[in-house]
Amino acid sequence: MPALCRDCLTTFDTGPRCPACRSPRVTAHRELFDLSIAHMDCDAFYASVEKRDNPDLRDKPVIIGGGKRGVVSTACYIARIKGVRSAMPMFKALQLCPEAVVVKGRMEVYSEVSRQIRQMMEDMTPAIEPLSLDEAFLDLTGTARLHGKPPAVLLANLVKRMQTELGITGSVGLSHNKFLAKLASDLDKPRGFSVIGRAETLDFLEPKPVGVIWGLGDAGQRALAEAGIRTIADLRRWERDALADRFGSQGLRLYDLARGADTRRVSRDRAVKSISNETTFSEDIADVSLLDGHIWRLSEKLSDRAKAKGLAGRTVTLKLKRSDFRLLTRRVGLPDGTQTADRIYRTARGLFDRMDHPKPYRLIGVGISDLMPADKADREGDLLDPQEAARRAAERATDQIRARFGAEAILKGRALR
Repeated sequence: MPALCRDCLTTFDTGPRCPACRSPRVTAHRELFDLSIAHMDCDAFYASVEKRDNPDLRDKPVIIGGGKRGVVSTACYIARIKGVRSAMPMFKALQLCPEAVVVKGRMEVYSEVSRQIRQMMEDMTPAIEPLSLDEAFLDLTGTARLHGKPPAVLLANLVKRMQTELGITGSVGLSHNKFLAKLASDLDKPRGFSVIGRAETLDFLEPKPVGVIWGLGDAGQRALAEAGIRTIADLRRWERDALADRFGSQGLRLYDLARGADTRRVSRDRAVKSISNETTFSEDIADVSLLDGHIWRLSEKLSDRAKAKGLAGRTVTLKLKRSDFRLLTRRVGLPDGTQTADRIYRTARGLFDRMDHPKPYRLIGVGISDLMPADKADREGDLLDPQEAARRAAERATDQIRARFGAEAILKGRALR
């Protein structure tokens, strides 16, 4: 059976240890060198970066997120053993793991590490579909002729480079389609390398709960359970037409995935649909001047992200969550779109001013959607606001100063509130 040492990259016939370096980190599978669709997922990415940059955190449970009123962005595996999970309210996470160290996220650092990992992937194949900063699909079909090595060896080398050059570990899933590759990457985290071959696909999936299907949330699982479908085996007992009648187009998708069939291609140019930023306050805020400062800071961050991507948005959205957890969302369309912080802020502030404010807020967010290329946006002048062009020019000058001397080199007064 083909085998691969993930430490020294030696290939050999199966055995418990590598014959070259005696490492036990061996992956063996009959189809190991025949498969080319992969999913790579960094292990607790944000927390791993923080531990890399601060060795004092290495053996401690680390949670990345906001204050006690925020939510968990991610957590290291030590904290996960205690039950801490992404998107969990911070107060609940600290109840489960009171000894955890809470670290505020540093998105600019994570983005840079993600860019470095992406460049390593580009050295292997151009067919990369990022899902987030820390995970991506890769199609390595045909790369063996280019690199002289099968995809499995290239993937093992990728995660080895990530660890030695960046101090970040990752887990790989290798299979014959995207659904199974992503499923495989979760089988042996952290630092895993799992394979699901064609020959074993049906037997592997049959006993699994339907929750393993990517994108099937709690509501979808409840709907299936009401129909008596809790496992993949249950799902396979339904005819294709019956699933379509009961669940619509989702039923057709479930029919195929239950049999390990997934024809989606690894798409390099998967479209970004929206860009947004939000913040959860440590204490509820009712003061309009303080909320105004947050709207500006969120607009500025949002503008920076849009400019980095070369995008603008025709729709600006303001999101507010009250102290009673009621969520309020307001949006407005712009005829020409925008990516400037000034215009995003003024639009979001206009939405805010048109709302009633009987209770304080615990969360505020600003976003843009209906995205378009930046060079086609911000073209129309506002006849009712003759100073808009001057503010736009000032913002361009500010961007140049911040790019040269750092994000804190120049600030608006309202950002200090």
